[in-house]
Amino acid sequence: MKIDGNSAWALDPTASITPQITRILRERIIRNDLRPGDRISESELARAYDVSRQPVREAFIRLADQGLLEIRPQRGTIVTRIGYLAVLDARFLREAIEADIVKILAARPDRSLIAELRRQLERQQATTDNDAGGFIRLDEQFHRTLAEAAGKAGTWQRIEGLKSQMDRVRHLSLAAFRVDALIDQHRSVVDRIESGDIAGASSAIRLHLREVLNDLPRIVEANARFFDLPDGDMPAPVNAPIQGGTDP
Repeated sequence: MKIDGNSAWALDPTASITPQITRILRERIIRNDLRPGDRISESELARAYDVSRQPVREAFIRLADQGLLEIRPQRGTIVTRIGYLAVLDARFLREAIEADIVKILAARPDRSLIAELRRQLERQQATTDNDAGGFIRLDEQFHRTLAEAAGKAGTWQRIEGLKSQMDRVRHLSLAAFRVDALIDQHRSVVDRIESGDIAGASSAIRLHLREVLNDLPRIVEANARFFDLPDGDMPAPVNAPIQGGTDP
């Protein structure tokens, strides 16, 4: 497996090795630097990082549990295809959780939180059209800030584990990312939290999190070999309109 010069893929020798290798491989898979079907060698990775095979093996097991790797005894380890139904399930769960998170925040608007969120919106707005990867990092920060402010940091960590397949789709669609539209959706969430509009904040975050479904059929069609599709006709994701300030 190729280890390039990206400092983000380097190991800190003073820290535990298994979590670092797990993080590196997870990020490379999510960003499609390691693509569905790519083979990963435990021994080659251990040699590349000058570590024993044990932490690499443990990282492989963790990533297999997350559905990102398939360990085939005597045949090697490969990057899994993106689970189409897993994307829909992750989006559904994330929407339900984050809708409740913004309800908590809108029920008791906090000035310091609103100020921080607006600073983040400014940084998002400063991203260039060809830096969708940078926007995704800022988007993650935005949603994590909402969860932490609502006292749901632990819940957010669980969301991160659930949404791996969803994140892989987001990186496949970088070229078509409508950054301005997504920032406007973030701003709508912040506005409604600030005004104490509980139902409106919930509807705004639901609309935002359904954005991935708009482009999903096109992304699947363009990258069909990367997806694990259900048998028979592919079910069309339902993106029902959200009425006014009420939850669907």
